[in-house]
Amino acid sequence: MVQKFAGWPLIQITGTAGMPPEVYRFAYNIKGLFVAANGEIQERLQHHLEVNLSLGYPRRAPQCRMLTPVFHPNFDDSTVCIGDFWAASEGLDDLIIRIGRMIAYQEYNTKSPLNGLAAKWAEQHAQLLPVDARDIAPPLKKTATPAESPAVSAAPLPEALGKTHDDETQAAALSEVPQTGSANPESPPDLWPERTSIE
Repeated sequence: MVQKFAGWPLIQITGTAGMPPEVYRFAYNIKGLFVAANGEIQERLQHHLEVNLSLGYPRRAPQCRMLTPVFHPNFDDSTVCIGDFWAASEGLDDLIIRIGRMIAYQEYNTKSPLNGLAAKWAEQHAQLLPVDARDIAPPLKKTATPAESPAVSAAPLPEALGKTHDDETQAAALSEVPQTGSANPESPPDLWPERTSIE
């Protein structure tokens, strides 16, 4: 999995815990939505996810929780709803890509939501979706022979599993994200010229 995301700016492994890893942390440099303190729906360009592989994995779905707020029908404060599509045959890397597609509103389920308000909002604003249309999955690479494969390792998580990268690290990661369709190469296209508030 480390090799699949190596050098891919949209999804980065930011840490692991255990040997073999039982906990992974990921940073998504993808446009998504969150609700600000004033009730306004705003864009966020970076999101953090923690994945805990349960004892029954892969028969049982891993526990996935966002460490940054996301306004989405299939996310709540503590859980990402993956039960609708989890299968033991799905690889962890495929799950991580699917969650990225969910953050970007490329995939969502309004029929059995964790967040009813977000489901209603998505149905009423379908013309604004997805909020990030880029291909979330890294491009397929030719399979390297073991002699060609570079050794890559993810950074271990801080002991408390509660620390995140500082603002400079996050800003550096954001600066590497490729942007498309914008006259200004420094920022993604603004699909939200008018902000929406939750009432």
